[in-house]
Amino acid sequence: MNHSIHSADRATHLKIVVVALVAAIGVAAFGISARNNADFTQTAQTNQVVKAGKPVAITSSGTSTVR
Repeated sequence: MNHSIHSADRATHLKIVVVALVAAIGVAAFGISARNNADFTQTAQTNQVVKAGKPVAITSSGTSTVR
């Protein structure tokens, strides 16, 4: 068994690359499948309108000033 990556032979480096590649493919496949199963439908509601409030300036002292 090689205890250092510097003294490892070519087969050990190949094993590390293959394991990393399989893990990356697994993570990507899991992410794609999780995103496809989510429900991203949005419905338009005509009764609710979001309006901006008063502008607020944040100062360095921690207090806020309404302009």
